[in-house]
Amino acid sequence: MRYPAVEELAASQSGVVSRRQLYALRLTRWQVKAQLQAGRWRSHGRQTIGVHTGPLDGAAQWWRAVWEVGADAALDGASALQAAGLTGFETSLIQVSVSRGTRYRRLAGVRVYETRRRKPDDVLDGGLPRVRPEIAAVRAALWAVSNRQAALLWLMPIQQRILRPDALNEAFSSVKRHRRRSFLRTVLADLVNGVQSMGELDFARMCRVRGLPEPTRQVVRRGPDGRIYLDVYWDQWGVVVEIEGAQHLDPGMAISDALRQNHLFVHGDGVLRIPVVGLRLEPDAFMNQVAHLLARCRRAAA
Repeated sequence: MRYPAVEELAASQSGVVSRRQLYALRLTRWQVKAQLQAGRWRSHGRQTIGVHTGPLDGAAQWWRAVWEVGADAALDGASALQAAGLTGFETSLIQVSVSRGTRYRRLAGVRVYETRRRKPDDVLDGGLPRVRPEIAAVRAALWAVSNRQAALLWLMPIQQRILRPDALNEAFSSVKRHRRRSFLRTVLADLVNGVQSMGELDFARMCRVRGLPEPTRQVVRRGPDGRIYLDVYWDQWGVVVEIEGAQHLDPGMAISDALRQNHLFVHGDGVLRIPVVGLRLEPDAFMNQVAHLLARCRRAAA
């Protein structure tokens, strides 16, 4: 026997439904049991039922995690960002949060976090229960295994337009104490303000530590469409370093950046582009590139 209402609901939930949903559609326990015994449906826990007998895909696993954990469970952290559309980041465990003090069930492959910070509007209405992207990003960074992973879990959603830096900034303001708070405040400042926070002054300090000549900052050059502002410039050797904040991820700005860089290159300058967050996370790697380019251009000018 077919149940069109069940099939329609399951189609919107990656092929799974919960027992509560089935009962809300007026199916009896015996009807559900009959479908399972006939091999048309398959149980994946106390609550989760697949309306097919194959394995569950990633999105179906998210539904299962929320239903099987129970309480007021919702996808959170990196998993909520993935559900919001984040690509290029993989997790071994599904991250779910519940309000502290609620009773929930543990589930293999799912990491459950109890939080005191759950507010009624933190979880999006309708569809898969998941917290808002900006809140999920904050928790993903707090739960990350390293500072590097934490920074990436902020940079990537911003780059992919899943959340805005200002929304992330507001969400992070609720975090008062955490061992990673100071680092994350620095990263957030870089993402919100770009070069103004990391600063050409910080870059100049890194140059001094390495014994590199101190560059000229905020140089103005003439380009085909007007003035070109260069963050860092060694004019005697024709070396340019552009320190780029999150705003440079915008497609329109990326085109402008490419035109500017190409103009400088065509007219003989060596150009390095350094993401400001990258300079936080991999300072040695980027400064090695600066040192190598300077050395090459100095030899060529000698």
